[in-house]
Amino acid sequence: MQVTSLVGTSGTGKSYRALVVAKDSIIDYIIDDGLLIKGNKILAGASAKKEHTKIAAVRRALFMDPKHREEVSEAIKLHKPDKILILGTSDEMVDKISQALGIASAETRLYIEDFASKEEIELARRQRFIEGKHVIPVPTLEVKKDFSGYFLDTLKIFTKRRDNSITIDEKTVVRPTYSYMGRYTIYGRAIIQIARTAAEKVDGIHRIYNTEVAIHPHGIVINTDAAVLYGAIIGERVAVMKSIVKSEIEHMTSLNVLAINVTVKNLIIE
Repeated sequence: MQVTSLVGTSGTGKSYRALVVAKDSIIDYIIDDGLLIKGNKILAGASAKKEHTKIAAVRRALFMDPKHREEVSEAIKLHKPDKILILGTSDEMVDKISQALGIASAETRLYIEDFASKEEIELARRQRFIEGKHVIPVPTLEVKKDFSGYFLDTLKIFTKRRDNSITIDEKTVVRPTYSYMGRYTIYGRAIIQIARTAAEKVDGIHRIYNTEVAIHPHGIVINTDAAVLYGAIIGERVAVMKSIVKSEIEHMTSLNVLAINVTVKNLIIE
């Protein structure tokens, strides 16, 4: 296995550049912040950005937890990559990751300064330390279930290749709870009110009521009764309402809505 490293201090844009560097070096596998990634898929591991403290995040990134380390190590043995890219804040960190996972030390060592200008690095640092934003080099759908309750955003990167073709890579921007922005709490009443307001926007839906929010590890489930206006196509209107309610809640709270269960109990004649 040929091991390549990409090194840069915290907040300099390593994860942002990772996919481009991997493609240019024809590398399919990436190890970044506790995750083993292939292309746009997470194969194994858990993101350090889910941890509640910086110390816990560092331990996660270094694979210090035995179960976490074994899971990623076994995945590497299963997939047998010819090449792998390891991201780290220093050469020492990369070497520790290699040793923990039982793979060779990096033969090729790349540095963020080789791929980003001073201005780009400074911009990345501002986004990290002022706005608390971190990048995960996989699409939002890959990490959404694991980051319910975190602020999420999607970042699309357009890259022009040497043959003039254009590739589009999607990354996810998150704000971990250990960032200086701190934690935030959303009361169930607030979620219910968002759901009610969103439902009232849908033609044919009179209102929703008896709404309950069930909290699960990867998101929330909403159970509600609904009153529908006479003449509306019930199945169609309820489907539209569920879509809008889900979109509004996820946009306003960053919570992952796993399901919305609706029971139509009233027919309203206006």
